[in-house]
Amino acid sequence: MANLDHTRVRVLYPDMFGFARGKYIPVAAATGEVGFSIAIFGVGYDRALIPAPGAEVLEGLGDFRAVYDLEQIRDWWQEGTGVVIADLLQDGKPLAISPRNALAKAVDDLEAAGYRARVGIELEAYVLQPDGKGGWEEWDTPGSHCYGTGPLVDPVGLLDDIMAAAATAGIGLETIASEYDTPQFEFTIEHQEPLEAIDNTFLLKLLCREIAARHGLLLTFLGRPFGDRGGNGLHVNISFQNDAGEHLFHDPQAADGLSAIAHHGIGGMLEHHEALTALCAPTVNAYKRLIPGQLSGYWANWGYDHRAVAIRVPSDRGAGTRLENRLPDGASNPYVATAALLQAALLGAKNHISPPPCEEGDGLETANTERCAPENLSLALDALEADYALVEAVGSGLVANFVAMKREEWRRFSQAVTDWELNEYLTYH
Repeated sequence: MANLDHTRVRVLYPDMFGFARGKYIPVAAATGEVGFSIAIFGVGYDRALIPAPGAEVLEGLGDFRAVYDLEQIRDWWQEGTGVVIADLLQDGKPLAISPRNALAKAVDDLEAAGYRARVGIELEAYVLQPDGKGGWEEWDTPGSHCYGTGPLVDPVGLLDDIMAAAATAGIGLETIASEYDTPQFEFTIEHQEPLEAIDNTFLLKLLCREIAARHGLLLTFLGRPFGDRGGNGLHVNISFQNDAGEHLFHDPQAADGLSAIAHHGIGGMLEHHEALTALCAPTVNAYKRLIPGQLSGYWANWGYDHRAVAIRVPSDRGAGTRLENRLPDGASNPYVATAALLQAALLGAKNHISPPPCEEGDGLETANTERCAPENLSLALDALEADYALVEAVGSGLVANFVAMKREEWRRFSQAVTDWELNEYLTYH
């Protein structure tokens, strides 16, 4: 049951965009479930209602239930507040368009095949400050440098507050440090069972943004908020175990220390690289990061301890053997991206898909493949819809909702007149 110090519970769940939707409930009224309109899965960034499959926008805007376990309520950074992530049900069954249910499905599918996945997450984010004109600019951290800590990179103690709040919420943070570009930071979350790891990722993203707001700052995980700097990644580190807890990606007899299952997992993720892009890079902005030279998983390639490939195999072996997929960006829905990557790795294992030769070029200007991420969100959605095996594995209902929402997003973008167009053409035509 909720901690006696809690006066209210914050019941949350991720929507298709990864937004934290929910309600506050007084502890005395916390029964273990609460209702919401299913139409929330048809609400775009501009708050327009989109008749996406499953959202029932044109079928009466019905309800679903958010069901939560009172024993799973955890402390939150807000005084007197507990937080819990709900499962989503409709008519007593798992909601087909729920991102968290898609991840639960991936876990179940893996376990049916004899695999227990573990996941670790690396997140990157920029911190912005008000520019005095109603907008935002880079946070002023003049002493910042890569792998920095302390007041020179964090002059107001923002990261101190985030670390303390994460500990209060039981989020397994491993490290925080400044990144290569300023004012960018990286947060790493310990390897855990997929649902636990991604629940913690979901809560950490929310917590970071809320605490930054308390400081009058904006913390953004957007794929590439600055054109003159690197982007924000969400790197998903995957490993498989069996029921006995043995690590299945490690083979001490293999020359590279990787098992056949590890190679097949790489092969599966690369086989579905183009289709995965839509689910891992789900915004128009994401494709400003997915270009050559951005260390972003643009090319459909892999390599040993190589940061300029889509799938990096860190040098750790034994229990530390893992596959780090660098395709997703920070604005992706971590439930959807992780579910899709796990399903692609499972397809590789089931179908014994062998990967191409490992990357031996720099991966920046040269790569040993011509396959790459689609050029924009619209083309990525085309690739996703054409990949029937991945769509079925992730969940056809969820993908249909996702695609409809993102098609509308692309339509609005393609019809918008930008400052770039006016600056480029207006005086000449």
